[in-house]
Amino acid sequence: MLDRQYRRSFRGAWERARGRMWSEWSKWQLSRPYPIQSIGETTGQYGERLAAIYLERCGYRILERSFRTKVGEIDVIASWGDRCIVFVEVKTWGSAWKNAGGPSDAVDDEKQRKITQTALIYCKRHGLLDTSGRIDVIEVTFEELTRRPIFRHIENAFEAVGNYQLYS
Repeated sequence: MLDRQYRRSFRGAWERARGRMWSEWSKWQLSRPYPIQSIGETTGQYGERLAAIYLERCGYRILERSFRTKVGEIDVIASWGDRCIVFVEVKTWGSAWKNAGGPSDAVDDEKQRKITQTALIYCKRHGLLDTSGRIDVIEVTFEELTRRPIFRHIENAFEAVGNYQLYS
């Protein structure tokens, strides 16, 4: 009886410590420097590469980048754990403009429809129709002096548009 109680209390202490370790590790991961822009790489391509690195550092697993079909394109497809497929649209600005909204404002109704249809095509091709999914938007802007990337991750940015469904 005592042994069982000891194991339960130890397990609880271990879970709390593991949570603290994970928190410190994730803070350290996100504080690491990001690579610089390659020669010939556009701002959009650079933003997509940085967003993929950011997602990996946050614990996502990248499945595919720049998935293209006749309907449209999805910048990054990742998985969150074993339960959720995340379709990510990346919007990059060279610098943050004051009072100009944000890069995510460029994801209008037509873009949402294209992303939804492309996500459905991806799920059909890979047999993932019964897997939950969501659509995120990541804004990437850069500090003016240091050119350090600033990320804004909008989870579940919009619901599937049209006759299509992604459920989470």
